[in-house]
Amino acid sequence: MPQTSHADRTHRLVPSPAGRTHLVEQGEGPLVLLVHGFPESWYSWRRQLPALAAAGYRAAALDVRGYGRSSKPGAVDAYGLRDLVADNVAVVEALGESSAVIVGHDWGATIAATSALLRPDVFRAVGLLSVPYTPPGGPKPSEVFAAMGGPEEFYVSYFQQPGRAEAEIEPDVRGWLGGFYAALSADTMPEPGAPDPHFVTRGGTLRERFPEGRLPHWLTEAELDVYAAEFERSGVTGALNRYRNMDRDWADLADHHGAPVHQPSLFLGGSRDASTTWLADAIEAYPRTLPGLTASHLLDGCGHWLQQERPDETNRHLIDWLRSLDA
Repeated sequence: MPQTSHADRTHRLVPSPAGRTHLVEQGEGPLVLLVHGFPESWYSWRRQLPALAAAGYRAAALDVRGYGRSSKPGAVDAYGLRDLVADNVAVVEALGESSAVIVGHDWGATIAATSALLRPDVFRAVGLLSVPYTPPGGPKPSEVFAAMGGPEEFYVSYFQQPGRAEAEIEPDVRGWLGGFYAALSADTMPEPGAPDPHFVTRGGTLRERFPEGRLPHWLTEAELDVYAAEFERSGVTGALNRYRNMDRDWADLADHHGAPVHQPSLFLGGSRDASTTWLADAIEAYPRTLPGLTASHLLDGCGHWLQQERPDETNRHLIDWLRSLDA
């Protein structure tokens, strides 16, 4: 288990079905596994690691397969949810633990919820940030997304076509990331009524609708450099391959269609995050889909990058919830 330390944080490479999984951990105590979304890395939890450590937890933020210093299998179908769950289980085992609380943001929330659903023996509680839990099943995802765009194209459909988003992103990874983060942040997102950055004009690009020339308040130029360096080294295909497996996941999880997650759970959303507002029905369904829900908070005026936009508030809710699990 190769490792390096920086201040109180320790970088590790552990074996996993992906090949290797890179993670950064801090603190001692019950294990809390932190899973990022798109287009991020372990670094999106940089403000949670020290807070959780100070509160008496062993926090481990990983690079999902396809990202950062974790392995990047070449096959598109190597990025299914079952594969990502297996990676998470391997990380828990590699850290010498038998169970963990798992917390995810964006795609990480879906990965975390699926981990809890498939492996309740390992993941004793689940925290979901920004993206509500929706049980597997329903209509085929690609058909749903294709119907959402109208005269335009929904960003998920755009991402699902191999090579297409790469051609937009790769020439200027740093500029694209900065624009994407700004487009979904409360303080820099387009004004109501402006063209929606979640949609692409036919034959156009997402970036056409990103804010230009300004970063959100939570992101410094140096922090953007960190994110950009990770993707400039790794490329973006592994990250995008998560979107390209949604129909496959739908089939792979057919035996879990409609299944609730029973473990104690937390949901945090932003009132200005489309992931929260579009999926309001999923939140309303929590009494059936998340019967173990013990805390749910909507952060007023917050956008999509919850734990970075509002780190102190997120940390407070997260730590209060973690402490309630063992009270």
